[in-house]
Amino acid sequence: MSEEGAIRVRLPLKRSLGAAVSLATLCYASPAFASSCEDLANLKLPDTTIETAQTIPAGDYTTADKVTRQGMPAFCRVVASVKGAPDSDIHIEMWLPKEGWTGVFHGNGNGGFAGVLAYNYGAMEVGLKRGYATAITDMGTAPATPLGGDPLTGHPQKWKDWGMMSTHTMAVTGKAIAKAFYGEDPKRAYYTGCSTGGQQGLVEAQYYPEDFDGVLVGAPVVNRTWGHAVAIWDYGAAHLKPGHNLSDAKLALLTKSAVAACGAKSNGLKSDAFITDPTACDFHPSALTCKGAPDDECLTPDEAETAQAFYSGPIDAQSGKPLFYGWLPGSESGAFNWGFIEAPANAPNEPAFDGLFKWVFGADWNWREFDFARDMPKVDAALGPSVNGVTTGDLTKFRGRGGKLIIYQGLADPIVPPLQTIAFYNRLSDAAGGAESAEGFARLFLAPGFGHCFGGPGPNRFDSAAFLGLGPPATDAGHDAFTALTHWVEDGAAPAQIVATKFVGDDPAKGIAMQRPLCPYPQKAWYKGEGDTNDAGNFTCAATKP
Repeated sequence: MSEEGAIRVRLPLKRSLGAAVSLATLCYASPAFASSCEDLANLKLPDTTIETAQTIPAGDYTTADKVTRQGMPAFCRVVASVKGAPDSDIHIEMWLPKEGWTGVFHGNGNGGFAGVLAYNYGAMEVGLKRGYATAITDMGTAPATPLGGDPLTGHPQKWKDWGMMSTHTMAVTGKAIAKAFYGEDPKRAYYTGCSTGGQQGLVEAQYYPEDFDGVLVGAPVVNRTWGHAVAIWDYGAAHLKPGHNLSDAKLALLTKSAVAACGAKSNGLKSDAFITDPTACDFHPSALTCKGAPDDECLTPDEAETAQAFYSGPIDAQSGKPLFYGWLPGSESGAFNWGFIEAPANAPNEPAFDGLFKWVFGADWNWREFDFARDMPKVDAALGPSVNGVTTGDLTKFRGRGGKLIIYQGLADPIVPPLQTIAFYNRLSDAAGGAESAEGFARLFLAPGFGHCFGGPGPNRFDSAAFLGLGPPATDAGHDAFTALTHWVEDGAAPAQIVATKFVGDDPAKGIAMQRPLCPYPQKAWYKGEGDTNDAGNFTCAATKP
């Protein structure tokens, strides 16, 4: 990648976005080589203050999230603040290996409303141990936290930084710091992130196609405003009227019943403890309505009504037409389950992630009075240009420069609707000229029984957890999603499948329970009809049953 491509974007793009980063930041000349890590404290970049530049010796290292990371190589830790506009303060943190740099710059995503750097140190650990100069950003939203966006009320510049600008700032500034330290530009650049981090990666691919050669994203928040609105809808279904809240026991009942009804549909197997293709599931919670006295093995009519509201998603009260996507059967219980939406830990008596609505309607906004038909147009008008930048799916420029994109989406995700991700990929395919053309640079892998970015009853390890800071890669390097991306970028080998692993008790130390191939959409993994159903080799990828 040329120096110009590594640290600049075209001026017309900056103008169209109302960029938070100044023109000077985007066009600065390459800094002089720094002879040591500590010398980076004196690095001069426009709008940028180097707050920390320290050598971290090899060995165990305890990060700000109070996690001790073992066997770390020696690295240079840099924290920088970029203030490219009034009320903008985007922090980035970089770890640069002191030896064995592979020439790769590695950017990482954050989560929720961001506001902290410590969110994804685990992903930085993985990148550092691969020999990458690795970075993360707080997205310029401090003092917000991943689950709490209230402090951003009245700060429209920070909305824009969060939605459109901060990840690009991380890439531009991070590459400049890497060049200052190593004396040369990075040769490759990769991005990894999930949820909000998934949205960050798609923003990069669409608006800043020169920043990264390969982008790996999971569960991307495509439509940010409606992604938060569905949480309001769900919370209202459970709390607007008494008797509608679903207990953990009722959520477990829904999952058990949905799996029993739909587990063997499409390419699923009766022996699976998850739904392989929930899009083929015709499950109605009313079938569980109590015939006698209510107990944990049935639903009251009120509870069935709540469950149906979760499955359907927001519906227009007048026309009865769907306004957005709901959740698929099989997503009801488990980590980040429906119970999290019903009773968010960060905001008792409030819907999850509701800070976004306070940005529009003020700190005294009352979720009980929210009217979707009346109020969502106001939300979209106020916030859409800042936070809904990737809804079109047009990645023409990213494709034109040879960029490669892998998206993964858990089909048991209760935080980002899987159907939204599928619809986005279909728009991407249409914009690219059809599915065959899209597969040349972008592939979507749907993961049955996989939750929101990690976990779930199905095969749930295919390297995504490693890049969320949840431990080292749990599959061999030939199977994981990130290695598949690097092979595609560097060797031109597009991934025909990615093998996902389920460990016994979700503990790699206890051994493998099963493996299953994840296939590029619209293909599915079909059992060949013989052999161990826990062996990925006994399945084949095809759009229809072979």
